[in-house]
Amino acid sequence: MTDRLAELSAQGVAVWVDSIARDWIEHGHLARLRDERSVVGVTSNPTIFEQAMRQGDRYDASLTELAQQGLDARTIFERLALEDIRAAADVLHGVYDATDGHDGYISYEVAPDLAHDSDATAAEATRLFAALDRPNVMIKIPATLEGLPAIREAIGAGVNVNVTLIFSIARYRAVVDSYLSGLEDRLAAGGDISGIHSVASFFVSRVDGLVDPRLAKVVDEGGPGADLAAARLGTAAIDNAKLAYEAGSELFAGDRWQALTARGANAQRCLWASTSTKNPEYRDVVYCEELIGRGTVNTMPLATIDAFADHGEVRGQTVAENIDRAHRLWPELAELGLDEDAVGEELEEDGVRKFAASFEALLETIEDQRRRALG
Repeated sequence: MTDRLAELSAQGVAVWVDSIARDWIEHGHLARLRDERSVVGVTSNPTIFEQAMRQGDRYDASLTELAQQGLDARTIFERLALEDIRAAADVLHGVYDATDGHDGYISYEVAPDLAHDSDATAAEATRLFAALDRPNVMIKIPATLEGLPAIREAIGAGVNVNVTLIFSIARYRAVVDSYLSGLEDRLAAGGDISGIHSVASFFVSRVDGLVDPRLAKVVDEGGPGADLAAARLGTAAIDNAKLAYEAGSELFAGDRWQALTARGANAQRCLWASTSTKNPEYRDVVYCEELIGRGTVNTMPLATIDAFADHGEVRGQTVAENIDRAHRLWPELAELGLDEDAVGEELEEDGVRKFAASFEALLETIEDQRRRALG
């Protein structure tokens, strides 16, 4: 029987799971994913925690106990979430050791209502990293303009950072500069950088989610751009990610990087997030099959992991295929009225808004349960 996820891993792709729930940690499901599905990392976000805490009663006893201590909803959520993050980190600690700290990570996000506050984000990232007290934890910081200095400060403080909500290549370049600057700051302060790890997370499918409907409108309207728009359907997300991978190869080279790697620096890896396929007309594992690249991470929902294990195709380093088409992506979309910077800004704003909404809904759910627990 073909182990497709093992084949994917052999191509240099770290398979992470984009899900977390207390029951499947406690019941050994994460350990089975580690042992049977080649999973070497976990990502979480407010939406994932909202879903986990809404389902079943696994959190009820702990929530009641914390509520009776007089804690508010925000503090209760953090206590519950950090327990889960620590537990997942412990399950994956063997992977962390076996890979010399390269994998075995679990990510936890700074509260999304801080996405536009640099100082507060940096302070929270440092506090949360210390509170979790596990070397194989990453703190998620959004790649907003305000997030960039927070990324630099957190890296300079020795925090492992998962930079989230990246959409444009220009913003990715700024993220890498923040990462490198943080490493340089830490060295200048006499610190060690050999244990710092980071990933840069592109939310892949969301690009198609925004671009495809606008291309479809051009197709439906007919006219001189219809053929180009039709040819570009379903290509924007993959081509944009390929441009990012190419940019990363350039950015983690040259004199600046060589000076850092000589001091033990680890390259920041591209992480493909939002890899479940939203359009039912597309292959359900397309964002996994077409973005196979050495030194990348692909974080998949549980359903996508199962789908890839069942019928995913590993064709080698697909992230390097059709690069000429990728180079034409944004010039061709510009011809159709889609501006790269505007698309990136809209997706970023929407991403921050969605996570903030999930976070607020989560706090409301906990507040309702807190009140019931107190009678």
